[in-house]
Amino acid sequence: MSMLALASLRHRRTAFTATFLSALLGAALIGAFATLAQTATGAGVSDADAETLTIMGIVVGGWGSLIVLFSVASTLGITVRQRAEEIGLLRVVGATPRQAGRLVLAEASVVTVVAAVLGAALAWPAGFALLALLRNGGMVGDDVAYGGGVAALGSAALLVVLTSLVAAAVTARRTTNGPATLAIADARAGGSGRMPWWRTAIGLVLVAYGLGMAVVTITVTADQDDPYAAMSTSGSSSILVGVGLAVLSPVLLRWLARLCAPAVGRAGVVGWLAAYNTSRRSQLLGNVLAPVIVLTSAAVGVLMLVGIDHRTIGAQATDEGDTINLLNNVVTGMIALFAAVMVVNAFAAVVAGRRQELRRLRLLGATTTQVERSVLAEAGIVAGIGVLLGLVASLATVVPFAVARDEGVVPDGQLWLPPLLVAATVALTLLAARSAVHRLGPLTGAAR
Repeated sequence: MSMLALASLRHRRTAFTATFLSALLGAALIGAFATLAQTATGAGVSDADAETLTIMGIVVGGWGSLIVLFSVASTLGITVRQRAEEIGLLRVVGATPRQAGRLVLAEASVVTVVAAVLGAALAWPAGFALLALLRNGGMVGDDVAYGGGVAALGSAALLVVLTSLVAAAVTARRTTNGPATLAIADARAGGSGRMPWWRTAIGLVLVAYGLGMAVVTITVTADQDDPYAAMSTSGSSSILVGVGLAVLSPVLLRWLARLCAPAVGRAGVVGWLAAYNTSRRSQLLGNVLAPVIVLTSAAVGVLMLVGIDHRTIGAQATDEGDTINLLNNVVTGMIALFAAVMVVNAFAAVVAGRRQELRRLRLLGATTTQVERSVLAEAGIVAGIGVLLGLVASLATVVPFAVARDEGVVPDGQLWLPPLLVAATVALTLLAARSAVHRLGPLTGAAR
């Protein structure tokens, strides 16, 4: 199995490179913030500095970890699901479901362990740089010594590896369940499209919790004397709802792609094919839709919240308020950066697994330009649906906080920001798709 796993890694270099990068960046990001939490426990650190470092390490790092682990699990899930037909063929020639599952876990272990170790090594200087920024910003004292060590870095690496192995095990179990011939037929048909009940439940709970916090903001914290009480309850609502919708992305994409089909089909054969493939491959393309939703909801929601706070507090802002807004900006930047990386990685993994399908389209008479435009049209559908759902999710933060700060349902400023972020997100998605297609090389030769 070990030799077969290594051979498979060499054969699927692009898809596993996407997983490797997600795990590498994930371990680096989680580890960097974990070192701040470890630094807070060092000798000679004042209570105020320890509190700031703990907030940065646990609260900010916790939100980053949520997005990172979701990214790693999604990217690895794409890679495993694309191999459903291959795994089914292995079972046809004599491999047991257990052996097929061990093969998937062996591949995931090799990729994520190497990536996590390298990521942990990068986390040490990254954590030092974060502490230097906090010192320069006056948020902690200059006498705070960097205390990042093996405990923080090892925990980050272990968390990434365990998440990857759990994601691989869950996906492999779904792939190896049932007769092998049925698994092959299902893979060739684009997947069953069914989501496990627990994933649906998690998505609904996250959406409900985010909306619940929005209601609490309007009905409870908006009337409190503390001006930042409303921010504490509404600040994370857009992220919670966005992540919840991202968890439900395969189902949402399948439904909404069908609604878009008549309009997209007017673009001709390319549009019709894109709408059909988007709906049929919702399980795979849902992993591209997810980071688009999170990127839009987090960026729009939190940046609009910071803008509302600046307009309504202004010169009365305290050091605490400046710290809170700095944390909000750090969280937003971190989530946006990793979500953007996830969009690129996810498209690279999805398109790499469709090489034979796109090659068959060429053999059936489609030109290279038509194939490329079809993939770009799919990306356009995913981007359009993603930014729409992301904007809806961002309202869970923007509307309650604007009402709490007496601006009303529609904020008094920064209305140019959502369209700008939407345009940037759509452009990123299309560029990721175009780059992924170009990396495939010439789509000529025999298809298998």
